Amino acid sequence: MKIVCVLGSPRPRGNSTTIARLFCETAEKNGAEVRTFALNKLEYRGCQACMTCKTKLDKCALKDDMSDVLEAVREADVLVLATPVYYGEVSSQMKGFIDRTYSYLRSDFVGNPNPSRLKPGKRLVFIQTQGNSDEKSFADIFPRYDYFFKRHGFTDNILIRGCGLMEAGDVDRRIEILGAAENAADILTMTA
Repeated sequence: MKIVCVLGSPRPRGNSTTIARLFCETAEKNGAEVRTFALNKLEYRGCQACMTCKTKLDKCALKDDMSDVLEAVREADVLVLATPVYYGEVSSQMKGFIDRTYSYLRSDFVGNPNPSRLKPGKRLVFIQTQGNSDEKSFADIFPRYDYFFKRHGFTDNILIRGCGLMEAGDVDRRIEILGAAENAADILTMTA
């Protein structure tokens, strides 16, 4: 099983990164091959709306550090997206990556019942952390991106969410969140 982990936090020891690392370590112990990309260390631009991916190529035309990430996702069975919530949304680093996944859609994606160029059946693990302890706050983020990734052919997507995690290291005291990451890794890798 191939897993690609995309870290959206600018903090190398941030809470979303900690959860993602635990998920990936557990998956590796179970035999999965894991490749991790820390978006904040890459040089890339957001989608330029050039439409080349719909008119001339079947992939993004931009040639930057994101090219390797997008190609790795094509080959992966599982995609892990880990992001903190900043100003009520995924981090800008993560949003830039998500916008570039527009290139996975076919040119006729609007009316096509199979709009994605990716092989179907991939799984998404969405890790979302936020300082706000109110679970109702920002509960709209995962459903929105779950919709888009289902259009890409991802099925049975998993949310691992941590609320009330403001300072780096706060998640270390939240056994239920860390346990959810380990359990998700076990379920995905042992059923493959």
